[in-house]
Amino acid sequence: MPEISLRRARSIIRKTLEAGRERDLKPLSVVVLDTGGHVKAFEREDGAAPGRFAIAEGKAYGAVMLGMSGTAQMQRAEAQAYFMAAVNGAYQGKVIPVPGGVLVRDAKGAIVGAVGVTGDTSDNDLAAAIAGIEGTGLTADG
Repeated sequence: MPEISLRRARSIIRKTLEAGRERDLKPLSVVVLDTGGHVKAFEREDGAAPGRFAIAEGKAYGAVMLGMSGTAQMQRAEAQAYFMAAVNGAYQGKVIPVPGGVLVRDAKGAIVGAVGVTGDTSDNDLAAAIAGIEGTGLTADG
Protein backbone atom coordinates (compact mmCIF):
# COMPACT_ATOMS: atom_id res chain seq x y z
CA MET A 1 0.00 0.00 0.00
CA PRO A 2 1.41 3.42 -0.90
CA GLU A 3 2.17 5.76 1.99
CA ILE A 4 2.57 9.49 2.24
CA SER A 5 6.19 10.58 2.72
CA LEU A 6 7.35 12.81 5.55
CA ARG A 7 8.45 15.39 3.01
CA ARG A 8 4.99 15.46 1.39
CA ALA A 9 3.30 15.56 4.80
CA ARG A 10 5.34 18.60 5.81
CA SER A 11 4.53 20.25 2.48
CA ILE A 12 0.80 19.68 3.02
CA ILE A 13 1.04 21.28 6.44
CA ARG A 14 2.96 24.28 5.10
CA LYS A 15 0.47 24.84 2.27
CA THR A 16 -2.52 24.35 4.57
CA LEU A 17 -1.22 26.97 6.99
CA GLU A 18 -0.51 29.32 4.07
CA ALA A 19 -4.09 28.85 2.85
CA GLY A 20 -5.37 29.63 6.33
CA ARG A 21 -3.39 32.86 6.48
CA GLU A 22 -4.53 33.85 2.97
CA ARG A 23 -8.15 33.37 4.09
CA ASP A 24 -7.51 35.22 7.38
CA LEU A 25 -8.54 32.19 9.43
CA LYS A 26 -7.95 31.77 13.13
CA PRO A 27 -4.67 29.97 14.04
CA LEU A 28 -4.80 26.41 12.72
CA SER A 29 -3.47 23.06 13.82
CA VAL A 30 -2.77 20.49 11.11
CA VAL A 31 -1.97 16.79 11.37
CA VAL A 32 -1.10 14.33 8.62
CA LEU A 33 -1.65 10.63 9.30
CA ASP A 34 -0.45 7.63 7.32
CA THR A 35 -2.86 4.90 6.20
CA GLY A 36 -2.53 3.13 9.54
CA GLY A 37 -3.71 6.19 11.44
CA HIS A 38 -0.25 7.05 12.79
CA VAL A 39 0.99 10.64 12.97
CA LYS A 40 3.36 11.51 10.16
CA ALA A 41 3.61 15.23 10.95
CA PHE A 42 1.86 17.90 13.04
CA GLU A 43 2.08 21.66 13.51
CA ARG A 44 0.12 24.08 15.68
CA GLU A 45 0.28 27.76 14.77
CA ASP A 46 1.13 30.34 17.40
CA GLY A 47 -2.06 31.32 19.15
CA ALA A 48 -3.87 28.02 18.51
CA ALA A 49 -5.33 26.38 21.58
CA PRO A 50 -3.10 23.63 22.99
CA GLY A 51 -5.89 21.02 22.85
CA ARG A 52 -6.21 21.28 19.09
CA PHE A 53 -3.92 18.31 18.41
CA ALA A 54 -6.55 15.84 19.63
CA ILE A 55 -9.24 17.46 17.49
CA ALA A 56 -7.10 17.52 14.35
CA GLU A 57 -6.06 13.92 14.94
CA GLY A 58 -9.67 12.83 15.52
CA LYS A 59 -10.80 14.40 12.28
CA ALA A 60 -8.03 12.73 10.27
CA TYR A 61 -8.27 9.44 12.16
CA GLY A 62 -11.94 9.01 11.35
CA ALA A 63 -11.26 9.76 7.69
CA VAL A 64 -8.47 7.23 7.29
CA MET A 65 -9.94 4.47 9.45
CA LEU A 66 -13.41 4.67 7.88
CA GLY A 67 -12.27 5.58 4.37
CA MET A 68 -14.61 8.57 4.28
CA SER A 69 -14.19 12.29 4.79
CA GLY A 70 -15.29 14.12 7.89
CA THR A 71 -18.13 15.66 5.87
CA ALA A 72 -19.38 12.19 4.91
CA GLN A 73 -18.99 11.03 8.51
CA MET A 74 -21.07 13.95 9.74
CA GLN A 75 -23.81 13.10 7.23
CA ARG A 76 -23.67 9.47 8.38
CA ALA A 77 -23.85 10.56 12.03
CA GLU A 78 -26.91 12.68 11.28
CA ALA A 79 -28.60 9.80 9.43
CA GLN A 80 -27.43 6.96 11.67
CA ALA A 81 -26.22 8.30 15.01
CA TYR A 82 -26.04 4.77 16.41
CA PHE A 83 -23.48 3.80 13.75
CA MET A 84 -21.09 6.65 14.55
CA ALA A 85 -21.57 6.04 18.27
CA ALA A 86 -20.58 2.41 17.74
CA VAL A 87 -17.60 3.43 15.60
CA ASN A 88 -16.42 5.82 18.27
CA GLY A 89 -16.75 3.05 20.82
CA ALA A 90 -14.66 0.75 18.67
CA TYR A 91 -12.00 3.45 18.27
CA GLN A 92 -11.97 4.53 21.94
CA GLY A 93 -13.62 7.88 21.20
CA LYS A 94 -10.93 9.02 18.75
CA VAL A 95 -13.24 9.80 15.81
CA ILE A 96 -14.47 13.38 15.35
CA PRO A 97 -17.02 13.21 12.51
CA VAL A 98 -17.04 16.78 11.18
CA PRO A 99 -15.58 18.60 8.16
CA GLY A 100 -11.84 19.11 8.33
CA GLY A 101 -10.89 15.42 8.14
CA VAL A 102 -9.78 14.74 4.56
CA LEU A 103 -8.51 11.64 2.79
CA VAL A 104 -5.37 12.11 0.70
CA ARG A 105 -5.16 10.23 -2.59
CA ASP A 106 -2.24 9.81 -4.97
CA ALA A 107 -2.37 10.15 -8.78
CA LYS A 108 -3.70 6.60 -9.09
CA GLY A 109 -6.52 7.27 -6.61
CA ALA A 110 -5.02 5.22 -3.80
CA ILE A 111 -5.44 6.53 -0.26
CA VAL A 112 -2.00 7.48 1.08
CA GLY A 113 -3.08 9.16 4.31
CA ALA A 114 -5.40 11.73 5.83
CA VAL A 115 -5.23 15.34 6.98
CA GLY A 116 -7.02 16.85 9.95
CA VAL A 117 -7.35 20.60 10.37
CA THR A 118 -8.88 22.52 13.26
CA GLY A 119 -8.91 26.06 14.58
CA ASP A 120 -11.58 27.89 12.63
CA THR A 121 -15.06 26.76 11.58
CA SER A 122 -15.19 23.19 10.32
CA ASP A 123 -15.99 24.41 6.79
CA ASN A 124 -13.00 26.76 6.82
CA ASP A 125 -10.80 23.99 8.23
CA LEU A 126 -11.93 21.81 5.33
CA ALA A 127 -11.17 24.49 2.73
CA ALA A 128 -7.67 24.99 4.12
CA ALA A 129 -7.03 21.22 4.16
CA ILE A 130 -8.14 20.84 0.54
CA ALA A 131 -5.94 23.75 -0.53
CA GLY A 132 -2.96 22.25 1.28
CA ILE A 133 -3.41 18.79 -0.19
CA GLU A 134 -4.06 19.97 -3.72
CA GLY A 135 -1.17 22.42 -3.44
CA THR A 136 1.19 19.45 -3.23
CA GLY A 137 -0.20 17.74 -6.33
CA LEU A 138 -2.25 15.15 -4.44
CA THR A 139 -6.03 14.75 -4.48
CA ALA A 140 -8.22 15.76 -1.55
CA ASP A 141 -11.23 13.58 -0.88
CA GLY A 142 -13.03 15.89 1.51
